[in-house]
Amino acid sequence: MKIAICDDEKEIRESLRNILEEYREPLEQIDLYAGGEEFLECGKSYDLLFLDIDMKGINGIETARKIRLKDKKIKIVYVTAYKEYASQAFSVHAFGYLLKPIKKEKIYRQIQDALSYEEETPKEIPFLEFMTLEGRVRIPCDTIYYFEFFNRKIKLVSKKETYFMRGKISDIREKMEIYGFAAPHKSFVVNLDKVKNIKGYDIYLMNNEILPLSQKQAVAFKKSLSRFLVKKE
Repeated sequence: MKIAICDDEKEIRESLRNILEEYREPLEQIDLYAGGEEFLECGKSYDLLFLDIDMKGINGIETARKIRLKDKKIKIVYVTAYKEYASQAFSVHAFGYLLKPIKKEKIYRQIQDALSYEEETPKEIPFLEFMTLEGRVRIPCDTIYYFEFFNRKIKLVSKKETYFMRGKISDIREKMEIYGFAAPHKSFVVNLDKVKNIKGYDIYLMNNEILPLSQKQAVAFKKSLSRFLVKKE
């Protein structure tokens, strides 16, 4: 992987580089930048960027917005001392959000996630099979909007039909995660490609339905959505 570190604190830059150099497998490239302007002017492409938010000059959020105008694929992981920037970070499709002080295990986890995300995402749209109350059905994955645990049954809402099945919503969540689905609420599993917008704790889908986003699941769901959008672009 080609990795960049952008932080206006020299101590943080050096600390991060030392952590990355100790990673179990050699990384192809590790470059350091002292600010957003310097990174934007470098003209290089990277797989992963560890980016501070509260920097002198152009802050990390604005830096990311400018990056996204030219590079849709780079995975941006924010490393910051402030929790309150999380919602802004997701608006620029951040891949991760880490709080200082930096912990080695969490940095390595981001590298592992970035590598495995590329490997595990299906390259073709598959047909998925479900045993419904009406019988066995095969449905293109990209036509499914969401699953809902409703009246002790699982409701599957697709573009053309609605089906009902027996089972656990947790099993559906595990099965569908690899296909770009995530759980915004304990009773729902949603196709991230069908999310139009999120306002507060409401999720607006492409079919104009509105689903609930629980406070407990909000950060994890938005992170999953950001990662999905980065990959899709």
